[in-house]
Parts: sequence; C-alpha cells; structure tokens
Amino acid sequence: MKLISTLILFLFLQNSPTAQSILVDPGHGGEDCGAKGKLWKGKTLKVICEKDIALSIAKIIHKRLSKNFSTYLTRSLDRTVTLEERAELADKIKADIFISIHINASTSKYSHGLETFYLDNHDNAAVKKIEMVENKNTKGEQVIINKILADLVIDRTAPSSRKMAKLVHNEISTKVSKKYKITDRGVKPAIFYVMALSKRPSILLEVGFISNTRELRKMISKKFQEDYANAVSLGIEKYFSKQKAPPLL
Repeated sequence: MKLISTLILFLFLQNSPTAQSILVDPGHGGEDCGAKGKLWKGKTLKVICEKDIALSIAKIIHKRLSKNFSTYLTRSLDRTVTLEERAELADKIKADIFISIHINASTSKYSHGLETFYLDNHDNAAVKKIEMVENKNTKGEQVIINKILADLVIDRTAPSSRKMAKLVHNEISTKVSKKYKITDRGVKPAIFYVMALSKRPSILLEVGFISNTRELRKMISKKFQEDYANAVSLGIEKYFSKQKAPPLL
C-alpha cells in the first residue's frame, strides 16, 4: 500500500506545475553591453547598458518562479554567454519554455513602448529591424544554419509560443503598461535566433526603450522591475495552468 501511495505521489508531481522547467535568459552580458542609454546624474552623464537592466529583471522573475517551478538563469552575473551556450543550457536542464529579456532601442529618442515576441514567420518591416539588432552577432554560415533551424522549430513551437506570449503580455499590459503609462505595442511574431536555437516554446520580451529617457528612468527603478517581473511570472503561471497534463497511467 505504501509503495502504491509513493507511486501515485510521484506521478502527481510529474504532472503538476512544479515538475516544469523554465529557463530565463537575460539578454547580452559581459563584453556585450547591448543597447545603451544615457542619464544625467547631477553633472555626470551616466551610460546604462541593456545587459544590466535585463539581468536585474531576470533575477526577480527567477526568484518568483522558483517558488513553484524548476527555474534557471542563462547567466546570474555580468558575463558573456553565446547564443549557442544559452541553447545548450536549455537542452541540459530540459527546459519546457524559454524566456528572453531585452530592452529596445531606437535612433529616435521619441520611440517608446513595450512589446512581446514569439517565434514565427512574418512580413513586418518594423520587426525585421529589431531582428537585425538582436541577431547581429550571428554571421556567415551560422546565419544560414540558424534560418534553417528556425523554419524547423517554428512549426513545432509556434502555437504554444503564441499562447504563452498572449498570456504573459496580457498581464504586462494590465499591470505595467497602464500603471506606468507605457505604450502597449502588442504581441508580435519574429525570428530571433536565440529563440530558434532554444528549440522549445519561447518568448522574447522588449521591456521598453532604453533610448527614451522617460522610459529608461522607469525601467531602472526597483518598483518597476518588480511589477514587470511579477506580471511576467503570473503570465507564465497561467500558461502552465492551462497546459493539459498527461493522463495518469
């Protein structure tokens, strides 16, 4: 009887949300600053890197999700991590989903807003510009390989990625966009190689524009980062709660 009870408990844990594995990916890092923003602090002009804001928010998401899921970070320090290394970690921990955190930028200081991307094909010219920035460290033959891989992965992951993106973005829109008066730019398909290489349902979050001083001030505040991270975490929790667990044998 005790053996049967133990087996039932094991099967329950395997099918419950606690058995899910999540990889949270703070974009850039180390020698790769990512996009740069500038703020005056007194008479000193301070340069702020995308990698630092992304890591700060990712750590809060990791802490929140770790309460109910097996959650990992691609980096917990300011170090260089290649796209391939991020993908290898996703395979190593058998991640069910992949969440990449980024901060947008533009040549115009007036560009603003937050948005959520999932891996899929599209013909949006504006999105293609963002793809060029996020995929810029990939060159030569690797670009061709990544494009082929993206096509293969899209068919298998796009429906789940789209579903996750909508659930997460809805929470961000409700709890962050309105509260902090940041424009909601919506949910969009895109081909980011970091998502394709992960080979699992994935989303890439653009928190706001680091090139917009007003948004940058908001994004570096601890309160904003906590609210944003909590919204993302709640969306992920809802995503897993809606996933059908395999039947008990």
